[in-house]
Amino acid sequence: SGLGWTRVSLALPSLEEAPQVSRESVQPALDLSQSFVNVADVVTPAVVRIEATRRPSPNQQQQEIPEALQRFFGPGQPDSRPRTAGGSGFIVSPEGYVLTNDHVVSDASEVRVYFADRRYFNASVVGTDPFTDVAVLKIEPSTDSERFSTLSLGDSEEVRVGQWVLAIGNPGFGSGSQLDYTVTAGIVSARGRGLGLIQNELRSELSDPALSGYAIEDFIQTDAVINPGNSGGPLVDMEGRVVGINSAIYSPTGYYQGYGFAIPVNLARRIMEDLIEYGHVRRARLGVQITEVAPEDAEAFGLPSVSGVLIQGVDEGTPGFEAGLKQGDVIVALDDQPVGYVAQLQGRVAMYRPGDEVTLKIYRDGREREIDVRLADAPINDLPTEVAEVEPVAEERLGFSVQELTAELAEQYGYENAEGVVSSRVSPAGPAQRRQMTRGERVLEINGSPITTAEDVRRELSAVESGAVVTFIHGNPDGGSRIVNVKMP
Repeated sequence: SGLGWTRVSLALPSLEEAPQVSRESVQPALDLSQSFVNVADVVTPAVVRIEATRRPSPNQQQQEIPEALQRFFGPGQPDSRPRTAGGSGFIVSPEGYVLTNDHVVSDASEVRVYFADRRYFNASVVGTDPFTDVAVLKIEPSTDSERFSTLSLGDSEEVRVGQWVLAIGNPGFGSGSQLDYTVTAGIVSARGRGLGLIQNELRSELSDPALSGYAIEDFIQTDAVINPGNSGGPLVDMEGRVVGINSAIYSPTGYYQGYGFAIPVNLARRIMEDLIEYGHVRRARLGVQITEVAPEDAEAFGLPSVSGVLIQGVDEGTPGFEAGLKQGDVIVALDDQPVGYVAQLQGRVAMYRPGDEVTLKIYRDGREREIDVRLADAPINDLPTEVAEVEPVAEERLGFSVQELTAELAEQYGYENAEGVVSSRVSPAGPAQRRQMTRGERVLEINGSPITTAEDVRRELSAVESGAVVTFIHGNPDGGSRIVNVKMP
């Protein structure tokens, strides 16, 4: 070319692939790493992603989209579309019972469970307990031969500070998420943590805020990474047994900062048994008002250590009152199991049912003594649990809505003429969005039937049974079309 350029061929560099450190010198770390792999391989197939669909409250439905924002969200009418959120869970029995958090599925009109192998099932809510943040779901196998992978439940009383644990769940959300089914490792940082999160939430929701005192927060703290989508997933030990349900993080930003908390599995198992057997939790009541023992209390009452719970009051007519418990007594054990703090006593009482008799070990006047108490029903057992059901219209079940094209909408979406029907809204993470349906596409056909009006859409979808696949033909402004298959919830 006259510019003096010369083509030079360069040899590929020599790349070293041999280990830099001898296997023998790092064998303990390699063994630990392989242990994590082994646990993850066994546990992950039984961990599920949970998507819960909720309808907005009446106040939310009345909020119209401001005119200035309609160009982004479409013309604004009261928005009654369902909202989809979710978390994690895990299968605990071949019959399809799933453990998760109450806050993942509470008030949901529809719950769907997804497996790592892309199978999914509609789930029924067996029961929930907001006082412990535990919920139980049930899924049914598609065929008689279908089997679910399950997890073994360990003993959370045996969990020790410093032991390795794995937190497994789904921090991502929605179709195509790159964060599905993650495994994080850490150690147990502490036992018996109470954050006040459940109690504070209940205080604002219950008609009698005093009942929030029945909330049990006896969390296992871990530094394994737990983020909001992990809620309901399992915390497992190095033998693959569940020791807790991931439930909360402690962070000003709402994202992981080194503190994760899990519900002890012994408590969760007890709650699950009641929810399956009775449909609600049968909580037992002792009838005392208690606080933590402070060093000054231990000195004043002659306690052998700064441990136990101090009785500040006894409710008249309760089991504690009938058994003779008094203000100033210090409870240090229940049925020979040590009691060191308030949440621990609450958790131990919750392991029993109304009518059970327990033996309390207390200190009174500097002396140890035992008192037998027959537990009664807690007042929260009478709280109503019914949820009003509202039948959604067909397109809402799929998570989208339609409008007939106007000249304004045709110009907005880029169509040459104002004919037919267009998808005006697609709910985040709903069935339609998971199949990549998008706002602004023209609906040409549904199950082979031509669509020209919004009423055509409702008529065709109303005839589709739950679980059936709906076939859409969608058109775009450049004249092309595509097929979208969506399963009706």
